[in-house]
Amino acid sequence: MAAQVAPGERGATRIADRVVAKIAARAAREAVPAVPDGGSPPHATVSVAPQASGSAGAGEAPFGTARIRVSLELDYPCDIGRQCGAVRHQVAQRVRALAGMDVPEVVVQVERLHSARTRAAAQGRTR
Repeated sequence: MAAQVAPGERGATRIADRVVAKIAARAAREAVPAVPDGGSPPHATVSVAPQASGSAGAGEAPFGTARIRVSLELDYPCDIGRQCGAVRHQVAQRVRALAGMDVPEVVVQVERLHSARTRAAAQGRTR
């Protein structure tokens, strides 16, 4: 029979920043209706603070906290505030569910707006 290892002697699970960034980018793609023509899909950068060993209390995230920045390109016109809010909500929810991390902050940065009118003008169909 194997001897039990004391809790202070056990290893800790750490989730890499790039894994959380991939989860966040995927969640942002789920929240945005479509990537604009000529646009790039959402991408995320993450700063993870690991949970101190054995310090997670009841109801707390066992794998630390993640501060997330998501960059988007959106079609215009649209309700930018609503779409950014949907991305914030979806990213926080998915990271919490899949990585077991607390997400106190999701910053959404709109890098570029793609206008159908501008695309039409670039193709020579302006009225």
